[in-house]
Amino acid sequence: MTEDRTSSSQPPTWDRKALRAPHARVDKAVRVEAMFDAIAPTYERVNTVASLGRDAVWRRRAVAAAEVGPAEVVLDVCCGTGDMLRAFAAANPRPRLIVGVDFAAKMLARGVYDDLGAEIRLVRGDALRLPLADESVNVISCAFGVRNFQDLQAGLCEMYRVARPGGRVVILEFALPENRLLRWGYRFYCERVLPRLAMLISGDRSGAYRYLPKSIQTFEARGVLAHRLKQAGFGNVRVEGMNLGGVVLYRGEKPEPAPS
Repeated sequence: MTEDRTSSSQPPTWDRKALRAPHARVDKAVRVEAMFDAIAPTYERVNTVASLGRDAVWRRRAVAAAEVGPAEVVLDVCCGTGDMLRAFAAANPRPRLIVGVDFAAKMLARGVYDDLGAEIRLVRGDALRLPLADESVNVISCAFGVRNFQDLQAGLCEMYRVARPGGRVVILEFALPENRLLRWGYRFYCERVLPRLAMLISGDRSGAYRYLPKSIQTFEARGVLAHRLKQAGFGNVRVEGMNLGGVVLYRGEKPEPAPS
């Protein structure tokens, strides 16, 4: 059986067939890129409303966990419209340079960075082939993006490649709460309430907000993702649950070379 094909004039959407196993789709990256380009105009508004404003709190927690120094370079992978870039720009101390990478051109175009007092550079690129040199950044962040990678392990290994020794990685990702009752409430909200709410705000026809709950349900469990970070080479991996277990903050470090 061959994959279904869509014409260039009609970007692929997350229909019922594609959502059966979203992380197994060989065209997942194409669908994710088209999806984010479609929802770019209302992306931040939906996030704020859907999370009741808590998304800003989660990002500040990730920035604090990164422990950024004033001479350091920060890379935000899947930077989108720049929420994490602005969060790092507001950090004290502020990093020397903040680089944002994303492959969705319309998301990059929606970012606003006026009067931040920080040097920010945007690069269109794929998280699986980061357009940065080996060991060139001190901190790597990714907020709710690793779940969208075509190849999760390849993306984590790319993060390790560009991290300097002693560098930190901080990842925010959604997860199903471990408590059964909380998990039921979380799934009800994500599957029944959020898609309708997001549709009212965005008018989305790409299936983005049907993809969201399905991609969370079928993604790696928190313990597995922590293990994958270790497989990529990161050490001192820590996992912190937030939002009653529905959001997880992962932190790891690239080991310093052993003294000779």
